[in-house]
Amino acid sequence: MRLLLLAASCAAIAAAAGANETATFNKDVLPVLQKNCQSCHRPGEVAPMSLLTYQEARPWAKAIKAAVLSKKMPPWFADSKYGHFDNERRLTDAEVKTLTAWADNGAPEGNSKDKPAPIAWTEGWNIKPDVVIEMPNAFEVPASGIIEYQYIVVPTHFDHDVWISAAEVRPGNRAVMHHVIVYVRPPGSSYLAEAQPGIPYVPVKFERDANGAAIRRIPQGDELKRAQSFASSQASVELLTAFAPGLQEQHFDSPIADAAKFVPAGSDLVFQLHYTTNGKPASDKTRIGLAFAKTTPKYRYLVSNAATQNFVIPPNDSNYETHSTVTFNSEAKLVWLMPHMHVRGKDFLYQAVYPTGETETLLNVPKYDFNWQFGYEEEKPLVMPKGSRIDCTAHFDNSPNNPANPNPNVSVRWGDQTWEEMMIGWFAVVVDASVKPSDVILRQRPRGAAL
Repeated sequence: MRLLLLAASCAAIAAAAGANETATFNKDVLPVLQKNCQSCHRPGEVAPMSLLTYQEARPWAKAIKAAVLSKKMPPWFADSKYGHFDNERRLTDAEVKTLTAWADNGAPEGNSKDKPAPIAWTEGWNIKPDVVIEMPNAFEVPASGIIEYQYIVVPTHFDHDVWISAAEVRPGNRAVMHHVIVYVRPPGSSYLAEAQPGIPYVPVKFERDANGAAIRRIPQGDELKRAQSFASSQASVELLTAFAPGLQEQHFDSPIADAAKFVPAGSDLVFQLHYTTNGKPASDKTRIGLAFAKTTPKYRYLVSNAATQNFVIPPNDSNYETHSTVTFNSEAKLVWLMPHMHVRGKDFLYQAVYPTGETETLLNVPKYDFNWQFGYEEEKPLVMPKGSRIDCTAHFDNSPNNPANPNPNVSVRWGDQTWEEMMIGWFAVVVDASVKPSDVILRQRPRGAAL
């Protein structure tokens, strides 16, 4: 009996080994890469190597195995117990086994007849833009030093109101670009009134300490008035779209088909540019592509946020907690969530509190990673009745145990630079096109929240 069991065990092991040996790139691995990896791992995108062909992927076989086993790739940070997201990036156990077996067995190419047809990726754009708007002049990034956020006003020259169904930002030089946010500045807005079109502009200058942290705004001459004007006029602009590592093109007609972003006639676009130096001089000329809605939509896509700037993270604090909240003043459908912190960010939680008193966890990111700024797209819109709240809770790790922490021995406050901190719960909603954006959200003091 013991011999029979041993023989059966050996047969099972041999069968498993045989199955592993049959994994080839063309038949088994390439479909997994097409489905989960190639959107980033191709020329011109954020990933450092292309995985379109066997010749490109073969040298990375062992690295691919290590990345999928550790769940480092594909990057996805949402807790699976909460929410359902259309852009979820998770490998199945079978897909992980396929990639692992392929690497373990010498990464064979296999029969070329087994290859699926290549995906027809669009080089340069992931949307089909009807118009491309580019910075008129390149920005020259120095080799070193701190660069405050740059703002560049670019006129659209739209002579009529337009509705945007999709938008995509393409940095001119990813090596020095952390993020780009593009705002719509409607006619009559006082936002950045002093800025000249096409000319880089810094609305707020800071005095900084030896660690690079902003101590205070520089109140010299008109600088203080300019800073105050900048802050008070921000409510008159609307976020159109953005670029950051992990954040790709945005489609505003999904998951609600008849929705779009609104850009009034005569509006300007304002490019907010966060450059980081890397030891070499560089040049950047960023552009944005816009796809127009074919008809006037029934719904308007709006981006807002629940944020707080009122925090001071103590030195060596490994679990500092912050809260932010907003209340809906009219019914809206929630379609997108994007938590944002910097390198000390540890975790981020979104919860909905409904007028009935019921609480629902919308998104939990237990291990936040600053290197990936994901937008989580709701699989189905979530109705937020009037009076509903979104409560956000975030924790920061300012201890030596955080490998990304540049200095655990300093207090950390809100600031633009990555060694400072932010706490922003971005979200997008869809409302009736006739609703004024200013009527959708009420802001209030943050409340405590927890799982």
